[in-house]
Amino acid sequence: MSFANTSGVNAMDLRVIVKQDGIAKKIGSIHLPDQEVDKLKFAGQKGTLISVGENAFEEAKARSPVFVRPAPGDRVMFTLYGGTKFKGADGEEYLFMNDADILGRLEE
Repeated sequence: MSFANTSGVNAMDLRVIVKQDGIAKKIGSIHLPDQEVDKLKFAGQKGTLISVGENAFEEAKARSPVFVRPAPGDRVMFTLYGGTKFKGADGEEYLFMNDADILGRLEE
């Protein structure tokens, strides 16, 4: 499967770039209270891995010979407050984060 990075930015060293899934703030025409939106945030931060730095996940690979390095296009779960937001060349919002902020790969 081919995957295109349209952010205009490539991760370096131990960094990765993730496109976070959107969080619904309303269902149909009903707006959700902030408390409910916060619950959705805590339900799990999920997104798509966009770019992986050349040294990202090398420590994990050294600890486990069966470790499979996540690749761009993989669906991942990450820490709640991990990352720094930025706007890509395509106008979309992305997160820069350390490889250690990726908690796991999703089997969806």
